[in-house]
Amino acid sequence: MRAGSPKVQAARRKRTRKLTKGFRASRHNLFRMAIVTLIRSRVYAFRDRKAKKRQYRRMWIVRVNAACRMREMRYSEFIHGLQLSFISLDRKSLSEIAIHDPGTFDKLVEIAKKAVAAAKKPEPAKK
Repeated sequence: MRAGSPKVQAARRKRTRKLTKGFRASRHNLFRMAIVTLIRSRVYAFRDRKAKKRQYRRMWIVRVNAACRMREMRYSEFIHGLQLSFISLDRKSLSEIAIHDPGTFDKLVEIAKKAVAAAKKPEPAKK
C-alpha cells in the first residue's frame, strides 16, 4: 500500500468527521463507517429533494379538492373548467387562494362551473 501524507489524511478525516457530526453511535467517529454513512445520507438527501416536491403537490391538491367540495364541485371538474376558461394557475397558487382569499376562489369555481356546463351542452344538429 502506498504511504499517504499524514497532514492530508488528517485533514480529510477531520472534514469527514465534521460532515458526520450528529450521526448516532460510532457512525460519526469511526472513519470507515462514517464514509459509508455519509454516502448513504447524501443518496437519501438527493432522493428526498425530489420526494419533497411530490409531497407538496399532493398537499396542494388535497387543499384545493377540499375547497372545491365545500362549493359543490369536484377537483377534476374544477381543473377541467379552469383549462377550458384558459386560466393557468398552478396548484400552489390555487391552494393559497383557497386558504387566504375565499372570495376569489368562489369566483374561480363559478367560472369553472360555467365552462364545464358550456362544454357539456350539446350543439344543435345541422341539416
